[in-house]
Amino acid sequence: MNSSASEIRDLFDRIAPVYDQLNNGLSLGMHRIWKRMTVKWSEAHPGDTCLDVCCGSGDLAQLLAREVGRTGKVYGVDFSAAQLAIAQQRAKTQPFPLSINWVEADALNLPFEDNYFNAATMGYGLRNVTDIPQCLRELYRVLKPGAKAAILDFHRPTQEWVLAFQQWYLDTIVVPRATAFGLTAEYAYIAPSLERFPTGQQQVELARNAGFTSTVHYRIAAGMMGVLVLTKALK
Repeated sequence: MNSSASEIRDLFDRIAPVYDQLNNGLSLGMHRIWKRMTVKWSEAHPGDTCLDVCCGSGDLAQLLAREVGRTGKVYGVDFSAAQLAIAQQRAKTQPFPLSINWVEADALNLPFEDNYFNAATMGYGLRNVTDIPQCLRELYRVLKPGAKAAILDFHRPTQEWVLAFQQWYLDTIVVPRATAFGLTAEYAYIAPSLERFPTGQQQVELARNAGFTSTVHYRIAAGMMGVLVLTKALK
């Protein structure tokens, strides 16, 4: 793992205790709806074996586990040990058991066999990996032919008034809230990460280059959010 990836891992270890609270604020409380949409687009079914990459505190992995049921299996993968510890603890508090294996691993080098998963999700992770093309290639490798991946993340909107609102919200709401937790520098990285993040159409092209033949990017929340849906072709 290079130094940049190590720095990102350390950042997510530090913000892990307040990650859910700040995510709720950053998304105006809408992240729960967006995550349900993402799981729906992944087309996970009862009995499936599914993957949630960059699982963080485990929201998407839990939603996937509910879809696959007792006969299925979900693997929640993250390189932040602190995030995984919280995800595991949160899963234990659910009213019924969830079939989730928590795995500490790098999204750029997934510890799974080729053609293994029926579906995959990723929430707020693609923007933070150090090599987006390699991450997409790994997703392609571990998915079964015909399987889908749904990738949710924040985006820079193209409309000027929406862009102005997003920047105002980051500057006046999100970063000050992070400051209250002593995490100013950790959350100040969001704006530059959005500026570097490929647009929806650029993500579509990167996914095609990784091998996906069916790629669609859905703009939501006036372009401040997006879900990239990828399908691995049947052989």
